Amino acid sequence: MHVVLLGTYDLGKPRTRLLRQSLQAIDPGLQELHVDVWRGVEDKSVMHGMAARLSIGLKMLFGYPWLALRYLFCGRHDVVVIGYMGLFDMLLLAPLAKMRGKPVVWDVFLSVYDTWVRDRGMGREGSLSARLLRRMERRACRTADRLVMDTRAHAALLQQLHDVPESKLDAVLVGAEEGAFTPSGNQPAASTDTGVSILFYGQFIPLHGIDTIIDAALDPRGRPHSWTIVGSGQEAARIDDRLQDADTAHVQRHDWVDYAKLAGLMSGAHVCLGIFGTSQKAASVIPNKVYQTLLCGKPLITSDSPAMRELARQEQAGLYLVPAGDPQALLDAIDRFAQERAELPAVLHRHLCEDFSLTALTRQWRGVLEKAVAQ
Repeated sequence: MHVVLLGTYDLGKPRTRLLRQSLQAIDPGLQELHVDVWRGVEDKSVMHGMAARLSIGLKMLFGYPWLALRYLFCGRHDVVVIGYMGLFDMLLLAPLAKMRGKPVVWDVFLSVYDTWVRDRGMGREGSLSARLLRRMERRACRTADRLVMDTRAHAALLQQLHDVPESKLDAVLVGAEEGAFTPSGNQPAASTDTGVSILFYGQFIPLHGIDTIIDAALDPRGRPHSWTIVGSGQEAARIDDRLQDADTAHVQRHDWVDYAKLAGLMSGAHVCLGIFGTSQKAASVIPNKVYQTLLCGKPLITSDSPAMRELARQEQAGLYLVPAGDPQALLDAIDRFAQERAELPAVLHRHLCEDFSLTALTRQWRGVLEKAVAQ
């Protein structure tokens, strides 16, 4: 099977890097037609200043004609894959593939409309801009032959949002890069005298439910523990204000840590945190940090959700699933971990990791492409 990976896909996202690796395993002669638009943009919802927006706009303005020309003259292929973020790629480039009679697989990964309007509250639902964005995304969904999300729960959300036929939807897990995250065991590299050492890292967005973590950390039950909170983004200023107004000697706050240093940071913690948001989207996704924690073999506390139950269908040692938005349940899970950590296996989650290994992801992507070509 000959594949073209086309568009302005974000090379900074683990999802995209793993997609590329999977496609290269399926087609060693993979043709990549790419313009790098998103380099250096960690959180696309909080691009500050006209200069950053102008830079993105100019890259797209000059990049799309170049991509269109390269695609029209590219060699023989069976299927076109549009990676994340692919909304404009679908609107501007996918019609060229249809013109050449080639099926288009769109790795949607997330709905821009749902993220911008409903999850992050950056736009008002029903406003002109929101309606326009929704129509654009719906048009893109209709153009694609196959639409791929990260979980079946997330695919169901897209189906509901844009009236997508269920027969067009697929789900491929996100996973984590095995070279960057390797098992480090369930004990930290350095001990702590302040109870359990707890790590959260990620973008400060509503989906992550960071207030639940802060509530737990500031609760009397949370104060004997050591909390490290790493990240930046939409809600960072508000969270920092909360911490500044409280007694937080037991809380360490860092703006950001380089991706290459995350595994080392995780190895120094007893337990890592996932997400605790209460939105429909939060219940529909499994974030990168969950896969990375599992791959490192570290104890993990995260929300019990339909998405997580797709991966962890039964109770697993060192994996604590708690109700979303409930700081007391989070503290209960920490207490449970503290009581049983000496009995936990030295390395956790090996069985779960098999389900999102590169071999497993490649198998999933191959199935998607085969369905697209057969349509």
